[in-house]
Amino acid sequence: MNKQIFRVLIFILILISVNNYLISAEKLKVYISVDMEGIAGVVHREQSSSAGKDYNIARKWMIEETNAVIQGALDAGATEIVVNDSHGSMRNIILSELHPSAYLITGSPKPLSMMQGIDDSFDAVIFIGYHAKAGTKNGVLDHTYSGSSIYSIRINNIEMPEVGINALVAGYFDVPVVLVSGDSEVCFQAKELLSKEIEVVPVKEGIGRYAAKCLPLNKAFKLLREKTKLALKKRSKIKPFKLDPPYTFELEFNFSYQADYPELIPGVKRKNGRTVYFVIKDYIEGFKLMRALIALARSQ
Repeated sequence: MNKQIFRVLIFILILISVNNYLISAEKLKVYISVDMEGIAGVVHREQSSSAGKDYNIARKWMIEETNAVIQGALDAGATEIVVNDSHGSMRNIILSELHPSAYLITGSPKPLSMMQGIDDSFDAVIFIGYHAKAGTKNGVLDHTYSGSSIYSIRINNIEMPEVGINALVAGYFDVPVVLVSGDSEVCFQAKELLSKEIEVVPVKEGIGRYAAKCLPLNKAFKLLREKTKLALKKRSKIKPFKLDPPYTFELEFNFSYQADYPELIPGVKRKNGRTVYFVIKDYIEGFKLMRALIALARSQ
């Protein structure tokens, strides 16, 4: 092989390497978890329950908010978007009405529940339609994973809303939560717990548990799109949410009898009449055990 051919081959290899690098650098993979209680206009169980008479209109608003966020992600250069339906039966988003650029994860049960599908290939996480933790004053439809059984969930002695519990799942895979939308209370809790740098979109202000002052839908959609683009552009400034292991999960139930079955699981201890706890090294394993204990409590 003469020197000229050798130089040409080297040049071609360099071009291929640079091209592959540029393609890799342009990738932006976005994960979106969508709940319903925090959607603009949703203030009652008649809207958030599939058996409720106002469910279908709330479902429509849920899809429209999701589509606004998807468009914002595309505006920011997203190359892959995965949406996880995270409310109730997790069969609320109608695929034919979802923005065609996004994949949909639907149905339940799912091993990672509201965070099914997340892994370390994603660049950012967005929470839409989220709500405040149980017991929050003026938190619209406030609860923590199970309104029928859970009074509070603490991890490493920090009382957690679903925002925190799910952000720790994302943090396990080194992915930051960059935007949270919902009522003003969950937005406040997200800023306080996760990072002051995250973007929030308060689409309504609670007036008690079952009432709110809501943004006009066109304004809510516009803000969601704009803030999503901004959040993704600044994602490098936002650190994944993490706590140091081991993880102490403490579940306080609404009633003492709801702790009876969870206490029977090896490694789970009774703290008092309504509370059980366990200590574990791996957060994802702890997350799954937490969900199993909630299911046991709800089965009684």
